[in-house]
Amino acid sequence: MGTVYKVKAFWDGEAKVWVAEGVDVPGISTEAATIEQLMTKLEVMVPEMLEANGLLLAGQGDVHFKLTATISGIGNLNR
Repeated sequence: MGTVYKVKAFWDGEAKVWVAEGVDVPGISTEAATIEQLMTKLEVMVPEMLEANGLLLAGQGDVHFKLTATISGIGNLNR
């Protein structure tokens, strides 16, 4: 499979969107309302950003990436 590029995502509760930032993909930053919409955007953006940064040759074929998402919450027994 070759290189798997890492992208991280987190839930921005204030803006109510998922935000993605590249770990191995310099300059990538995008957001979407759902994690599925975020993946769809990243399928296009990851190869484009890698090519723009000279890390990928045009027409190189499939680019594999792994999206790791984090969401946090607060529990409370005093309801």
